[in-house]
Amino acid sequence: MAKALRSREAPTALLHRTAAAVATAGLLLTLAGCQGEGTDRAAEERPVVVAPGRPGEKARTLTPEQAAKAKPDDSPNAADRAYVQRMIEHHRQALTMSALAPERAAADGVKRLAERISAAQRPEIGAMEKWLTLHPAPSGGSGGHDHDHAAMPGMATEEQLKELTGAGGADFDRLFLKLMTAHHEGAVKMAGEALAAGNNVAVEEMATEVVATQSAEIHRMRAMG
Repeated sequence: MAKALRSREAPTALLHRTAAAVATAGLLLTLAGCQGEGTDRAAEERPVVVAPGRPGEKARTLTPEQAAKAKPDDSPNAADRAYVQRMIEHHRQALTMSALAPERAAADGVKRLAERISAAQRPEIGAMEKWLTLHPAPSGGSGGHDHDHAAMPGMATEEQLKELTGAGGADFDRLFLKLMTAHHEGAVKMAGEALAAGNNVAVEEMATEVVATQSAEIHRMRAMG
């Protein structure tokens, strides 16, 4: 009797164990699926960088790490440092000349021009001085200091500055426009040289701004003269 009872219970117990095993397996598959979906979703949500291709080529999709490695080296070179150091001195002379205009110029247009020059070049000097602080010359290098300020294109001589200081009225206006036009032309030339030989993006931006601003002022001064 007991044997018969055990034989009848056996299939029932087997059925329960099978059902439990199936349920466990289903739970594991569900968990595995959720983990897979989470991994896929994390991969999809990871930031990517789209790098434009060359003409005729498709754009590339890069990870941030790949984009950092692909970024070109814009470390400052000797041309960058020489340009910044020389342009600081160049701008300072422009400020000196412009400071004479309020008391000596006759034309309001000349006074306003001098005011605009000061307003533009004073903060540019500050930006260039900050750049030099952030990018000191390599140990043992000259840092671009080996240059003659008087030889910079467009710089007025000491005699010309004395003449400008002693002039007044219409004479001052004519001399100021003449000297400042040459001064701006020299600055544009220096900026062009930096754009051709430099390597740093920040210096490139500063030089581009000088070209744009001072080229426009050259046209304005020629029209005024």
